[in-house]
Amino acid sequence: MGVTVIAFDFGTKSIGCAVGQSITGTAQALPAFKAQDGIPNWDAIEKCLKEWKPDVVVVGLPLNMDGTEQDLTHRARKFGNRLNARFGVTVQWQDERLTTTQARTEIFERGGFRALKKGKVDGISACLILESWFEENPVESHE
Repeated sequence: MGVTVIAFDFGTKSIGCAVGQSITGTAQALPAFKAQDGIPNWDAIEKCLKEWKPDVVVVGLPLNMDGTEQDLTHRARKFGNRLNARFGVTVQWQDERLTTTQARTEIFERGGFRALKKGKVDGISACLILESWFEENPVESHE
């Protein structure tokens, strides 16, 4: 039996979300959550967590290219800590330095400029965060 993981791509206006299974190591984008200055609708987040029942929640850390933290990094950590405090989920962090650029490239290649809608970029960014987490954290099957 595999492990279900949800990943969040934190942003101040939109929080991307993806779900995946350790068995396949792949992720699928879920609808992004709107946020006001980084604060999401916690009821919508709770509904998502109840629906998917993740074993682990991964939050992308937006670090500077040299690996140092920035204001958004601290806000993403705060978001992850709130997820843990509110819902009792295990939160792990994933370096997300290149995921947004990668997501934009991937969407553009698939659908051209018109496909670059913000919600789609956030969802694909969350998928890339989750897939890179799977690569770095091979989860043994729990039998």
